[in-house]
This record gives sequence, structure tokens and C-alpha cells, in this order.
Amino acid sequence: MATVHGKSGSVLLATKDCSAFCNSIEFEQTADDHDVTTFGATGHVYAGGLTDGSVKLAGIYDNTALTGPRAAVQAVLGTTVALKYRPEGVGTGKPESSCQVLVKSYKESVPVDEMISWEAELTISGAVTVGAQV
Repeated sequence: MATVHGKSGSVLLATKDCSAFCNSIEFEQTADDHDVTTFGATGHVYAGGLTDGSVKLAGIYDNTALTGPRAAVQAVLGTTVALKYRPEGVGTGKPESSCQVLVKSYKESVPVDEMISWEAELTISGAVTVGAQV
């Protein structure tokens, strides 16, 4: 089994590359499960259903007005935009998941003894396309 370091992870939100401002990306996909157990069974039987998922982004705040996280994320709060998630970074043949996401929240934390940080929560809207970068 080959392992891959997370330092090259990449994420584009509404065509803006947020990678330079992120230090954490959580990409979660789930599916509904429906109990279809019938009489006489000795264990539960399940069928799959609709998919769902969420994305959490976090990082160090950057006050660059046109490209920082505030411009990239806060500007699209409450809207559905395109997302490209690249866990191994950018490169032909590397994995990529593409989907639409609803930008649910944007949060900034300003501690007295640390750098300003930010977080965003996104909800996947529709299907996720998984493939290789071209």
C-alpha cells in the first residue's frame, strides 16, 4: 500500500483556488440506508439510497482582498457553487472529485495569542463525479 502526504491537497471553490489558505480539508460522502428486512430473517437486510455529504475547509486567514478566504468563501455564502477536491494535489492522472456545494457557513476566529483562522462548512448538492484530472 502506498501512502500519500496531505501537504499537496487542493480545493477549488467557485473556480477560486483556496489551497494556499487551507490547512485542513474534510470531504465526507454518505448514503442513506433503508431497512428492507422481512419476516423470517435472522439479521437486518439493508438497501442503499440517496447519497449525501459535506465538506469542511479550515485554514489561516489571509487579508488579500481579491483572493483570500474571505473573498473566496464568504462572498458565496448561501449559494450553490462548483467544488473540485484533489486529495493528492494538482496533476494529470491524480484523483479528483467534482460536485456542487451549498456554502452553509463561514467563521473567523481571532485569538489574542495566535494567527487569525477561518472555517467553512459546505453541503454537497447532487451527485459527486469521481475521476482523474486531465
